[in-house]
Amino acid sequence: MLKTKIKQGKSGIVLYGLTPPKISLSHDEAKEIALRQLSRLDGIKIDGLVIYDLQDESNRNSSNRTFEFVRTIKPEIYAKDYLQNRYEAVIYKAVGNYNETEFKEFLQTHSDAISIFVGASSAIDTPKLSLNDAYKMKKEIANDLTLGGICIPERHTKKQDEDLRVASKRVKGCEFFITQAVYDIETAKKFLDDFAALGIKNTPIIFTFTPCGNEKTYEFMQWLGISVSNLSKNRIFDSDDALESSVKLSLDMFEFLYKYGTAKGVSVGANIESISTRKVEIDASIRLLKGIIAIVEKNSLENTKSKIQSASRFDE
Repeated sequence: MLKTKIKQGKSGIVLYGLTPPKISLSHDEAKEIALRQLSRLDGIKIDGLVIYDLQDESNRNSSNRTFEFVRTIKPEIYAKDYLQNRYEAVIYKAVGNYNETEFKEFLQTHSDAISIFVGASSAIDTPKLSLNDAYKMKKEIANDLTLGGICIPERHTKKQDEDLRVASKRVKGCEFFITQAVYDIETAKKFLDDFAALGIKNTPIIFTFTPCGNEKTYEFMQWLGISVSNLSKNRIFDSDDALESSVKLSLDMFEFLYKYGTAKGVSVGANIESISTRKVEIDASIRLLKGIIAIVEKNSLENTKSKIQSASRFDE
């Protein structure tokens, strides 16, 4: 079970991220989307879903948003009423969207959930509820809720304190962390180095990966604040097939981070998503998902064989 793996600090947790449909759709239209999303995952052994709660981030970025912001169905409602709780789910909650009464109701109703609280996207936002207040309410009302936090490795390059931010959130009750999409391997590696040095155990770091098939998707990634190294950009767009190159790049980055984290004593997992609604990029995210599961299974098997061989040598 996902909750057990989180609490035991297991490596190799694999999640798939979904954004609920627009709130303006009819129940039948939203249900049809949910069935399509579930059908893509048939037969794929994932540990759970990540269900996002969107917030308007226009204050964080003065540039025009590449894709229009639209309000979506609440993630906990989408997981229960549309996805039928088919998978364990990590429920994102953009806490600034809710007042104290609304958030209290969520905590009381979903006291045994797995959830990630997301704070304001900009210092100039005026959220209805602060992230620290949300943490306090969780401790008072839903102490059994399995809490996760956001981790942004590229912020570590600028401020050199993302490891300390994660440690602070760990003290406040966060048991695992999901990152923003990774397209800069050196930044992610540097974060793992510094986080490992803190000696914090049983805290899975789940890196997010998303396909990028064209300039429009790349522009949106930049708008979201995703750091794309020149090396990654060149590898994607200098190829004959940008989308397939981005999938292969993500597989390479995950395998490196997974092995590197293991060597450093940090549990590493993956969250796969498509930030684009284009079918080809959604399909690519499923290929990426299958590829990452194969990497986890292969390395798990190799580690098991290595332990057996070591035990055999000891017996001799």
